[in-house]
Amino acid sequence: MRLFRKALAFSTLAATLSAGLAFAEDHYVRHDEWKKGAQIRHEDWNRGDKVDYRHYHLQEPPRGYEWRRVDGNYVLAAAATGVIATAIVASTVH
Repeated sequence: MRLFRKALAFSTLAATLSAGLAFAEDHYVRHDEWKKGAQIRHEDWNRGDKVDYRHYHLQEPPRGYEWRRVDGNYVLAAAATGVIATAIVASTVH
């Protein structure tokens, strides 16, 4: 019984780690089109996570702007229009 529990724990751990690696590989997507003055698509903006700029040492957003993390990239854009003020694009594609 003890051996079975160890085997089950190991297989669960292996499955969890491999799922995490698959997620990490798909998580970073390079978006070269995200440049100052361009507009981020609504789909990209909406699936991005709003981030606390202080936690990530980003500049304070002007009024009406917010930082989002999308596909491993950081984008500062106007919340109402999606016009990009700054984009920190991931340098590594997995």
